[in-house]
Order: sequence, then C-alpha cells, then structure tokens
Amino acid sequence: MARSVRALTLLLLAATATPALAQADTAPLDEEGASGDVIVVTAQKIEQRAVDVPITISAISGDQMRALGVSDLDELSNYIPGLNIQEQSANNPGIVIRGITSDSGSAQQAPRVTLYYNGTDISRSRGSYQAIYDVDRIEVIKGPQATLFGTASAVGAISIVSARPKPGFSSEVNASYGNFDAMTLGGFVNLGSDMVAGRVAFEWKKRDGYVRNLAAGQDDLYDQDQLGVRGSLRLTPTDRFTADLILTYDRQRNSGTPFISGTYPTASGPADPFGDAALGGSPLSESALGAAKLGLTRDVYDANLILDWQVADDWTITMVNAYRDFDSLEVFDADGSAAWYLEFAEDAKGWQYNHETRFSYNSDRFRGSFGWNAFIEDGSQAVPFSSEEGIFLQCLAGLVPGLPCIAADGSVAAAAATGILTGGLASAIPYSSTFGNIGKNQSYSVFADGTWMPSESLELTAGIRALIEKRRSGYYADVPGSVLTGGPSLIPGQVDTGGETFWSEDSFKAFLPRFNILYRFGDGINAFATVLKGRRSPTVNLSARPTATGPVPNVGRIAAENVWNYEVGLKVARGGFSGSLGVYYQKYDNFQVSVTQSDGTTITQSAGTASNLGVEAEARLAVTPWLTLFGNVGYIDGGIDDKAANGVFAGDRFRLQPEWQAAAGFTIDAPLGGGMRFFATPTITHRSKIFFEVPNNPLIAQDAVTLVNARAGVSFADKRFEIAGFIRNATDEDYLLDAGNTGGAFGIPTFIPAEPRLYGVQVVGRF
Repeated sequence: MARSVRALTLLLLAATATPALAQADTAPLDEEGASGDVIVVTAQKIEQRAVDVPITISAISGDQMRALGVSDLDELSNYIPGLNIQEQSANNPGIVIRGITSDSGSAQQAPRVTLYYNGTDISRSRGSYQAIYDVDRIEVIKGPQATLFGTASAVGAISIVSARPKPGFSSEVNASYGNFDAMTLGGFVNLGSDMVAGRVAFEWKKRDGYVRNLAAGQDDLYDQDQLGVRGSLRLTPTDRFTADLILTYDRQRNSGTPFISGTYPTASGPADPFGDAALGGSPLSESALGAAKLGLTRDVYDANLILDWQVADDWTITMVNAYRDFDSLEVFDADGSAAWYLEFAEDAKGWQYNHETRFSYNSDRFRGSFGWNAFIEDGSQAVPFSSEEGIFLQCLAGLVPGLPCIAADGSVAAAAATGILTGGLASAIPYSSTFGNIGKNQSYSVFADGTWMPSESLELTAGIRALIEKRRSGYYADVPGSVLTGGPSLIPGQVDTGGETFWSEDSFKAFLPRFNILYRFGDGINAFATVLKGRRSPTVNLSARPTATGPVPNVGRIAAENVWNYEVGLKVARGGFSGSLGVYYQKYDNFQVSVTQSDGTTITQSAGTASNLGVEAEARLAVTPWLTLFGNVGYIDGGIDDKAANGVFAGDRFRLQPEWQAAAGFTIDAPLGGGMRFFATPTITHRSKIFFEVPNNPLIAQDAVTLVNARAGVSFADKRFEIAGFIRNATDEDYLLDAGNTGGAFGIPTFIPAEPRLYGVQVVGRF
C-alpha cells in the first residue's frame, strides 16, 4: 500500500512539472553523439530523434562508447540508469532492466528482456551475449514493448545496431595493450558505391586471468580469448529499395569462472572471495564433463537479411529474416575448492529462426504499422556432474567424525573418506550423472501500431500484439545409484528417467497493448505518458519423480507473468542541453523467480505479486564547443509485495536490483593546433547495495560500489590517428559480481570477484 501511495504521488508530481523544472533536473546521454550530432533512433520502427519518442529510451552512439572506454555490454550498463548487466560469463549473462532480471539458462523458460541485434530477437540467454565492436548505436528501451519488440520484452529491450556499409572507402585499425597482458586488435574496412557496398569488421581480445588458481593443471580464472567477425553487404539498386545481409561469428575460449568458496580455506589461507582460488575441477573432466579444464568454449553464428522497400510515397514494407545458432560448453567448479566435490558442466545448444514483415505508413497526420512475426527455437541444456563418492558424502554430510572436507592448510582431507568408509577396500569411487532440459518453442503473432497527430503539439499512439505460443518441454536424466550409500542417486533428489526423455507441451495466447501520449510544449520540450502491458511467457517446468512402478514425468505449469507499466516524463533537447525525466510504476502478478534446488537443478516458481516504483533522469550539457558535462541517476523502490500470500519471498527486493544508480562525467575534446586535439572522458559511477538471491540473504549481497574510470589521449592529423590511455576501477575497489550460485544450494555459497583495476594504452588509425 505504501509503495502504491508513493507511486501515485511521484506520477502526479512528474505530470505537473513544468518544462523549466525539467531543464533544471538531470537528463541523458541519448540525444547527441560525441561529435554533437543528434542520434537518430528507431525504437518505434521509424527514424526519430530520441526527444520525440514517447517512451523512456537511452541511446548511445559508437563514438560515445569509444569516448567512455566502453567495450562490453556490462560496462555500458554503468552509464544507463535502470540498466544493470552482469557478465558472470559470456555463457551466463544477467540482464536487468528496472530491477527485473533475465538470466535463466533453462531451455524451458522464456526471457524477460529482449536483446535485439539488427532488428531480430536474440534473447535466449546462452546464445545472446556478444561483442559490441563497430556499432552504430545501442538503444535501451525501458518498459514493456511487446508491440515493437515482441513478447520477450516484458520489461524492456536492448537494441544493438551495427554499422552499415556506405559508399566510398574508409577503414580503421585499433590495438591496445594493458595489465594482465591484455591485448586487443580490431577494426573495419568499408568499400562501395551508391548501389553496392560492403563492410568487414572484427575484434579480438585476449587477457590473462585476474584470479590466481592454485590448482595444478588448471589456468588462472577469468582469462579472456574472444573473437568477433562481421561481414555486411548493402544493395541499393534504387533509392526506394535496400537489402542488407549481415553475417556474424562470435567465439569465446575463456578460462573458468572464479566460484570462490566462502567456507573452505586454500593453501594461501582462510576463505577469501578476493584472494587466491583453488578450483581443481574433476580428474575425469574430459570424459565426464566434456573438456579437460575449467572454462568456456562457445561459438555463435548469426545470419540476418533485411529488406526495406518504399512501395509508395507513404508506404514501406520491411522484412527481417534471421537465423542464429549457438553451441556452448562451460565446465565449472561449483564448490569453489580443491575438492573433487561439485564439478559440473553446462552444455547448451540451440538455434532460432525469426521472420517479421512490417507494413508502415507515414503521413502528416497519421503514421502506423502492422504485420506479423514468427519465432521458432529449438534448444537444449545438458548438465553433467562429476564427483568422488567419499568426498561428496563427507563434504555434504560429514559421515566420518572429525574429518573436515578441506583441512586448514587447503588440502582435501575428505579424500580419505572412501578408504575409511570401505575399510580400505577402495580409495576412490568416481561418480558421474547428467540431466538435461529441452525447449521447442514457437510463437506466432500479429501486431498493429498507430499514431494520430490531431495537431502539431499532440500525438496519440495505440498498439496491440496478439500472439499464440506453443511450448514443448523435454527432460531426461541419467542418474546411477550410489555405491557407498546404496541409494538411487548420490545427489539427494535426483531421479533417473530410465533412458527415456519425458515430454510435455501446452499452448497459450495473449493480447498485449500499449498506449502513449506525447505533448510538445515547444521546440525540443516534450512531455509523455504511457500505459504498457508486458508478459513473460508461461513456463512448462518438466522434471522426473519416482513412483513404485518407476519414474514418471513431474510437470509444473507456471502461469504467465503479467505486468502493467504506468509512466510519465519530460524530454528536453534545446541548444546545448538535452535531458529527460521519467517516473514509472509497475504492477506484477504471478512474478516468476528461479530457485536452485538441492539436486542442482533450477526451477521456476511463482513468488506472487510484486511492484516497482522508480525515477530515472539523464542530462547532457555542452558548456563550450570542447567541453560537455553529462550525468544520470536512477532510483528504484521495488520488490515482491510484503504479504503472507507470497510466502518466503514476501518483502524481498528483486535480485540484482540497486535502490540507487548514478553516473557522472565530462568530455573534453580541445584543439591544440596543427591538427592535434586533446581528449579526455573521466567518469564516476555508483550503485547501491544489491542482493544476489531471493529470498534475500544479507550474507549473499554486495554493498554499495563506486567506480572511477577514465580515457584520455591525443589525436593527430584531424583525428586520423590517436593514442589514448584508459583505466577502469581506478581505485582498485574489491566488490562482488555474484554470490550464492550452485554451491549455495548445497549450503556452501561461492563468490565471484569483479574486475580489479585494469589499465592500458590504445592506438587508433583511420584511413
């Protein structure tokens, strides 16, 4: 009730605010690029200035990202209020918009946040994360956007738009070197005419791991070896027809994620999330888990064909066809110690096909679009497990009195358990099992969206998407019995499916509307209000349960998660100032949460009702032709409603949701004479405390974090060449990227340290 009252108060305040007040408040990085040019966005599937879009949007150009030193999506989120991106690994990103996380790896579960790449949905978690080199812009659209970006955009969308080929010749090469032996090499070559143009771009990154791993035969953790290559071809046979073919390959060969135990010591001393790790993995890793060492092997292939045809002065047809394929194997040590205890892998594979046809009409008084979309995906997630029975039982249950799992000197004392429990008949009993889930999902929808402009000052928008979904889930498990206990499995709760794959399916339909109002007070001063509905698809949870006659499917159907989003705001873009202020209130029913169970599986549960109240503001001010100030702030008061019906989740804040988030900085780009310029962009970012789990646990949390970053250098020959230095986390602050994880389900939470101070030098040449 209190949250609802605060929401109403803030909405009324924002609705009655004057344009003069809006100019005095802070606002975004989204109106102008580093050169001062206005960024044109396509959030509403037409080209518009961000100030004219009646929804909350933050857009950042490729030039701005370069100035900030941003080279990955997780770094970008430091500068966008209401956005947090946690890259636990490229295989396991957590994308958070307005406090709501989309990070499930299950092939059965739908994402909440649409990640768009050149106009198509790539939201499936294990195949979504990719490098962001040679980017034209990235748009972050907040609030449900089903009519524009499909059903996965239950809380918002991130749209990545790569640089397109253009007439003429241009090229760039850039390289950098930094601490931890970090090296990058990238660039592009563009060649073409008015009718045919091509562009090839690439980026290679390599870095040593920043977490020392004491385990013999294993690499240091969080090293990086990534390659991205993109080829683009643009055909423009007439000024009314454009065809874009974009082929992308993204590859990771990274070392293991540092799941560092908060319980077990190492040879370096007591457990320390920011100290050395001792992740030994499994001696049988190659045969049991698929790779000999901890780490990630991942390949993503993407093909995108966009056809844009202006069939008449007011009518355009756009067709988007895309295919994406990913194959990812990640081996990880879930207990965070040297023990052969909780050694897992995740083998995720899948493909997606997306087709959309959109008819667009644009006249002086009305613009709109309608069309259809088909989205088909086929994915799987297999989770192999490897352990030694005596070590597992000793570390889990302490069967041998006085024998610790890990001794004070970091040695694996539990390795003696099998010999003791068998009276010397065996010294080690290897154990392995696997379970997997499958998702074969189809979604077909039709949509319509229209904007009426009864006057030059007023725009009224309404849209709806009608959809039909078919979700088919599969589950299998190969779970041998335990030799030492004689039980049906080593991990409590795991059930063997007897060589079968169980299946269950269901169909769903929904109608998702949006309503927007934009009012122009004057040139570059706009107010807007929106009402949006979002929906996270139902989940067909499928596992197995034992019966007297053998295993049977265990089907759990979680109803759709629905959210209504109410928002008002102001946008300003006049002279050297641009800014926005928005207040939103979201109301959820059947809020879905992911919970890791004691058998290592993650299932979806309904936490009941939830609500979210927030304020976001961004500002950018060009003080002089060579000095620009910018800043933003976001506030969120959200979580699962504090009422008895919501059970153990009642009153919890959302996972990875800070109450406050802010960033500020300035950009200098000053002439020195003779074609030389000095440039610098120092920034400071702040994020308040976050919880890593629901139910919230104060021990599985990260207190407030403030980071200082900078990039500065000198350019020559009218910006054709530049040399720059960069630094991230300049104060070398220790903070956590994640905590709890799979080990937490077994009573031994693990902790992942975030990046330490990283610095280096970069050179760029443009031709």
